[in-house]
Amino acid sequence: MTNTANTSAIACQVISVEALTPGISKVVLRPEQAADYSAGHYLQLVLSENDKRPFSIASSARSELLELHIGTPAGDTWSSAALSHIEQQFRAGLPVMAEIGLGQAQLRETSNRPIILLAGGTGFSYVYAIAQTLSAASASQPVFLYWGVRHQDALYYQSELTEWARQHKQFRFIPVVQQPGPGWQGRTGLVHEAVLADFVSLEPYDIYIAGPFAMAGIAREAFAEHGAHREHMFADAFAYI
Repeated sequence: MTNTANTSAIACQVISVEALTPGISKVVLRPEQAADYSAGHYLQLVLSENDKRPFSIASSARSELLELHIGTPAGDTWSSAALSHIEQQFRAGLPVMAEIGLGQAQLRETSNRPIILLAGGTGFSYVYAIAQTLSAASASQPVFLYWGVRHQDALYYQSELTEWARQHKQFRFIPVVQQPGPGWQGRTGLVHEAVLADFVSLEPYDIYIAGPFAMAGIAREAFAEHGAHREHMFADAFAYI
């Protein structure tokens, strides 16, 4: 499924809004009719006919609920306005409208190539959906999930992913903190550089990327120089950079 202007908006009941961190909220929606999407697709929240705001879907396509992770850092009116709209509808008992199943960077489920999932910040929601889908399908190929954040308190699903890695030998979770605080014993620096340091060549891998557009562009070029095939790198940001 690809991004298309003909996608119809679906009414979605707001089930919950809760803080994951002081600047990131988890929103859970229930579509009032079946929503057709795959892991790695995104939705557009319809604030008005001329104001539609995209957010990655963090839940598996097998779920009847849609999970979103909405970051609202200080000074960010774009995401804050979307979250405020959701909260207003929630308080009023009214649905929000969303166009669901957009994008071109969904999981290629027929591929058996090993996988690298790379996320910056709340781009994690995109790779989280893919990781859940691979886990549910008992995928046998190695999966490496790299999650880069500025501060370690933004790793809001760290304990869950660490447990996944403990239970599934083919799954590895590598958190990378750019500005670590006291006591952090994990990887530090830029997340894409951690990937480059860990692999001699990226030629065999399918690579899925989500995060700030600048990060996606830098990662694409660096990974290509490190052997990755451009046709095996996927990110919706690539359509805009």
